[in-house]
Amino acid sequence: MPISFTFKKCPGCGHEWKKREDLLKDKDLKINGYEANFESLGLGLLVFRHNCGSTFSLSVEGFNDLYKGPVYSERKTGSPECFGYCKKKDELKLCPAKCECAWVRELIQVINKMKG
Repeated sequence: MPISFTFKKCPGCGHEWKKREDLLKDKDLKINGYEANFESLGLGLLVFRHNCGSTFSLSVEGFNDLYKGPVYSERKTGSPECFGYCKKKDELKLCPAKCECAWVRELIQVINKMKG
C-alpha cells in the first residue's frame, strides 16, 4: 500500500493540502498574521486562516526558499528606522527599513501574489 503524505491538514474542517504548492494556490486560505521570533526569524510563524474559519500556523522556514531578494544582516527593531510592524501580529505590510526582519515581510507578499 502506498504511503499517503499530507503537507497540512486544517484543524477545523479537516481539508488536506497534499503539497505545499496546493496550500499556496488555495484561494480559500489567506495569511492572517505573522508572529515574529526575533531569536531565529525562520522559526517565526505565518498564521493562515481557512474559509471554514479555522486558523493555523506554519513556520516561516518552510517557505523561505520562495524569497529571492536581499537579506540584511542588521536588525533595526526598536531603532528610529523601525516601523514596529513585526511586533504587531496582524500587520502584514512591507517594511521599508533595511532590517534583518524585512525579508519575512517580503515573503508574505510573495505568498499573497501566488494566491492571486
